[in-house]
Amino acid sequence: MSDLTDVAAVLARGDGARVVVRVLDRHGFGTVEPGQLLVAGADGTLGGDLLRGALDDRATALAKDARDHPATVDAHVAEDAAVAAGLACAGGATLLGHPLDAAPARALGEAFAAGTPAALISRADGSASLAVTGGELDAPVGTLGDATLDEAGLAHVRSLLRRGATATDRTTLEGADLLVDLWVPVPTITVVGGGAIADALAAQAGVLGWASRRADTVAEADAAVAAFTDADVLVLLDHDPAFDAILRTGLEGRGFLGALGSRRTQAARRERLLAAGVTEHQLARIHGPVGLDLGARTPAETAVSIVGEVLAVRSGRDPSALGRAAGPIGA
Repeated sequence: MSDLTDVAAVLARGDGARVVVRVLDRHGFGTVEPGQLLVAGADGTLGGDLLRGALDDRATALAKDARDHPATVDAHVAEDAAVAAGLACAGGATLLGHPLDAAPARALGEAFAAGTPAALISRADGSASLAVTGGELDAPVGTLGDATLDEAGLAHVRSLLRRGATATDRTTLEGADLLVDLWVPVPTITVVGGGAIADALAAQAGVLGWASRRADTVAEADAAVAAFTDADVLVLLDHDPAFDAILRTGLEGRGFLGALGSRRTQAARRERLLAAGVTEHQLARIHGPVGLDLGARTPAETAVSIVGEVLAVRSGRDPSALGRAAGPIGA
């Protein structure tokens, strides 16, 4: 979840309806972070931005137009302006602006401020919205106007949450066209063990905007894993059997569990875990040897292969070369 501090402050301010402006459709711009959001408070205060600020002029005007009723606007950004804003290339977008009642707005603001998962599900025409927050997205506020549609929307966004990543999705449920934005806290990657690969993983986490931490003792690592969210990542580098306890803790909770080591090391660890009562079904959650088969040789390349597998698992993908893939790139 990107820094939404200013958005949280605007959503929490005042008692009247807020206006939210979101990306309904887009083409071009290259890879764009999901969860784009600009909000206008009841007093007109603004927070957030869209596409690195490239569409803020249009979005700000739309926020004023959408104060009383939903509205959309089509916008295009030329190559020079897009690149200057930090985007890869020119593109266009349809922006949706719509009012958001005080209760769901405050719920979102509180979740953003606390760093907990949050989602906003809206009819694509902006006529109704449902916010839902909490670690399991178990606290809905608002309605899409139909109880069956509310349940379908909640089930859909909870399935997205299992990927552990912020997402924007346009989908049809129960015959209704919906826009879904899900915001998930930034992952923390916990590395158990030291050395060049641990350093490379910390550097790679920084590139991705993830938090990272090193755990050198069983107690320290066990406490970290016990508090994992779906977004968090364990990479076990140390082969000491004492660290099996961390994996057992992780198998009772959430997050991505990865363990480095040769196939002989993995086999020995597997036998120890089975003897300790771990089931075959549980063992399937442990990614080991962790990482994609990229032909990695250096610590930096190994770190790339590890975070690559994390990204693939979180997105529900079976990695292959993009040039051989079907369907939209980056979807």
